[in-house]
Amino acid sequence: MTKPRVLISDKMSPQAEEIFKNRGVDVTVKTDLKPEELKEMIKNFDGLAIRSSTKVTAEILKVSGGKLKVIGRAGIGVDNVDVPAATSSGVVVMNTPYGNSITTAEHTIAMMMTLARQIPSANASTHAGKWEKSKYMGQELFGKTLGVIGCGNIGSIVADRGVGLKMKVIAYDPFLSADRAVELGVEKVELEDVFTRSDFITLHTPMTENTKGIINKFTIGKMKKGVRLINCARGGLIVEADLKAALDSGHVAGAALDVFEVEPAKTNILFNHENVVCTPHLGASTVEAQENVALQVAEQMADFLLQGAVSNAVNMPSVSAEDAPKLKPYMKLAEQLGSFVGQLVKDSPTEIKIEYEGNVAMLNTKPLTALILAGFMKPSMEGVNIVSAPAKVKELGIALSETKREKSATYQTLISVTVITATGKNVVAGTVFGVHPRVVDINGVPVETDLGKHMLYIVNQDKPGLIGAMGTILGDAKINIADFTLGRIPGKSKAVALISVDEPIPEKVIAEISKLTHIERVLALKF
Repeated sequence: MTKPRVLISDKMSPQAEEIFKNRGVDVTVKTDLKPEELKEMIKNFDGLAIRSSTKVTAEILKVSGGKLKVIGRAGIGVDNVDVPAATSSGVVVMNTPYGNSITTAEHTIAMMMTLARQIPSANASTHAGKWEKSKYMGQELFGKTLGVIGCGNIGSIVADRGVGLKMKVIAYDPFLSADRAVELGVEKVELEDVFTRSDFITLHTPMTENTKGIINKFTIGKMKKGVRLINCARGGLIVEADLKAALDSGHVAGAALDVFEVEPAKTNILFNHENVVCTPHLGASTVEAQENVALQVAEQMADFLLQGAVSNAVNMPSVSAEDAPKLKPYMKLAEQLGSFVGQLVKDSPTEIKIEYEGNVAMLNTKPLTALILAGFMKPSMEGVNIVSAPAKVKELGIALSETKREKSATYQTLISVTVITATGKNVVAGTVFGVHPRVVDINGVPVETDLGKHMLYIVNQDKPGLIGAMGTILGDAKINIADFTLGRIPGKSKAVALISVDEPIPEKVIAEISKLTHIERVLALKF
């Protein structure tokens, strides 16, 4: 039997190479490859082990000719991998979501302390033979309010360290439950409260359409004069030009940045600002973290290439070779149902109920439950996959229940997902026709539709004229309707519309539709 071959194209612990060899994998280490060199080499390998330097583009995946089977990222972020292209090419993308959490959290605390005491400037001044003791008056952390935006793997550790420093810690995270907040010793607040109340604000959220540029001139304007900002998450979370203006005016007293909009950052408008501390994306750069993620990714990739086992995949479920053929028709449905209800929910969930009826209830539904939970969380949580999602639900204090019934009253198979919050519940149910997933019920409204990539969900009073008015607005905006499904609430004068369109719907179109008479809710969905 031919040994599988793995290319390690970024610098990582030598122990990763040893793990591959000991497991019977042929490994080649070749770092600092230019894109053209990687394109030429990748044709000969089954696996590619990377950190953040190697950029795996659609073009590189295309030239791999179908031989490449797995990409292993030693770390959490997969921004340098074209995941959709990898998925369409049949390449599994794995990460190591927990290996560097403590290291990044500790770097955040170090940056905050450095910022509070102006250590870099004071250090340079003292080395220059100056003794400017009065110039570098610092600020205590004790008793100050630390605002944490994103309280997941890393943010929760930062919050815990902040509590240990006797700071008042407030946290915003859509998935942070009240019980988990109490356990951490933090106050769960809205995002607006973080902006208005904090002396220090630290970012630990993924880069999504909702979080890009979350720190901008408008949100900075809501902050206290003299606030200090720390970002060890993603560079694009901060609009750098807006931050510079706020630093120049004195509204923001200082910023500590480990990440930037463009990396590697050889030049930046914030460089050499006297109130800015910068490091070159060192959040995960400790000996311990580098060892952890390298060993973990080597073990995961070897397991996959030798046994077909999938762990910490960001683009496919982790299932055994025996279960995969049986579960395959239900996997897409499970992820779509989770994503759908995740986009419907507006408040922090307290309970998730999953019901399996009919044929699907006879199978191993654990991977399907994990897919539902991952789909539910992905819109607002980085690094979540079907392996980590169940643990994350437990960590957040969200009650989870599964019910199985061997028979379904209506369909051969039915999967229902119910998410309960403090203000109510949302229910989405679906089935499989042949191999095609279909949504058949939304909050008690019977529908039957496939889910397109871009959709419009509308709840309205069941009155004449609304469909024509919506169609006119979409037509005027040059948005083509691919499918239009209507459902009515039995015995009530309400209806639901699911409209599949060919492209994302601009906010101004959403706003225009929401102004129509009888409209109760308009929501753009993405699958």
